[in-house]
Amino acid sequence: MSEHSTARSPVSQALLASPILRRVGLSPRARGSATEYTCPDLFELADGNFAVVGTDRTEELMNQLPPDAGVATYERIVVITRETLMAAWKDLSEQ
Repeated sequence: MSEHSTARSPVSQALLASPILRRVGLSPRARGSATEYTCPDLFELADGNFAVVGTDRTEELMNQLPPDAGVATYERIVVITRETLMAAWKDLSEQ
């Protein structure tokens, strides 16, 4: 596989787990979290994909998706703050 190939489970088509390479953006503490344990976060994985820590809002947003979008049984709609994504964008746009 190439450096950024996307490996999938042959049974579910879900993405396989890959080690975390680095945090993208600022840490929760740097964004003002008092605990560092309850805030959204974004990580780049060794296979080039990204892992998102956020709030599961699948049930609330599922029926609002456009007709050409869907969520597989092994997927979730995860919400992160704009601040989290913008902090990550700065890191990603520098590369």
